[in-house]
Amino acid sequence: MNANNFDYIFGYNRMAGLDAYFAADPCFIDRAYTQRHFLYRLLPRFKWFAACEKVVFSKDSLTEILAVSLSEKPHFQHWYGTQDVRFHYIPPRLAPELFKLPSKQESHRYLRETFAFAQNDVVFILVGSGFQMKGLDRAIQALAALPAHLREHTKLVAVGQDNPKPFELMAKKLGLKDKVFISKGRADYAQLIKGADVYVHPAYRENTGLVILDAMACGAPVLLTASCGYAHHVAQADAGIVHELPFDQARFNQQFLEMWQTDQKAQWSLNGIHHAKKLLAENDGSAEAIILINLAIKKVSSGQKASLTA
Repeated sequence: MNANNFDYIFGYNRMAGLDAYFAADPCFIDRAYTQRHFLYRLLPRFKWFAACEKVVFSKDSLTEILAVSLSEKPHFQHWYGTQDVRFHYIPPRLAPELFKLPSKQESHRYLRETFAFAQNDVVFILVGSGFQMKGLDRAIQALAALPAHLREHTKLVAVGQDNPKPFELMAKKLGLKDKVFISKGRADYAQLIKGADVYVHPAYRENTGLVILDAMACGAPVLLTASCGYAHHVAQADAGIVHELPFDQARFNQQFLEMWQTDQKAQWSLNGIHHAKKLLAENDGSAEAIILINLAIKKVSSGQKASLTA
């Protein structure tokens, strides 16, 4: 491919010669050094992906970076010295349908009938594939730590694509076999969230976490870790509790209990809905295109040539 045949080259994969890159993934080299054994860094796979990432994020690169979250920005800048001016933030895009779901009361009943819960059960819900990274184990431990008289009337629902067996075994060992319910991904997940009392997302690491904003739009108070890229939206909106890092299970257990007992949930719900509506107004689906058009105009006006040849 000859780059001179195109005004602007935009990519979703890290490669040489891009004018702009959509940064949806976390910093590869940071994870390779902080979460992998050193032997991994001797493999050809590591060297290939590290080189692809460097050619995009290096301070010598001209590639502009479109980011759906700025949580990974410090990691890229630590390893590559990427300039601030090259990062362009894309506001999250929420589905308008989230604001047209059945009422809170109807969703409350729907969730409990779906899983055969008592109507007065307090329900915490977590949604997302990859239960380990989403912190389902942390939520199960927090449920186990509730006082017995509260735990008796509490359920934890997890919805997503993953192997449920390790978590079912964990729940059984903690005496929670009848308290933890794991379901495969469902099309009605948003109504389930709306019917829950609390949305819980104690992720180990989450680049964005769009479902967190979905939960706010559905009016669910949120308990999550600061490691989630969209955690700042919960804090800005005052829509729940953000567990600051480093993670501490005992402190999280206390916050889980607070979410159960507090009378602030109704206000958190209203705050979350209000913030989600603001986000919807900020991005009607065209924000990414507008950024790209402006960058392309800037490049063409400057007479800059693309560097990709193959």
